[in-house]
Amino acid sequence: MADNRSGSLSGLTENEAREFHGIFMSSFIGFTVVAVVAHVLVWVWRPWL
Repeated sequence: MADNRSGSLSGLTENEAREFHGIFMSSFIGFTVVAVVAHVLVWVWRPWL
């Protein structure tokens, strides 16, 4: 059951890992932007400080 992916703990090749990282970072940045906008809108509606 051994294959040629023994150099990585995740089992991904270098190119697969780079592709996954790009998608992950895009998703994370998108989520962060949505969260910041939501917090600003709530702050405008009801400031908590």
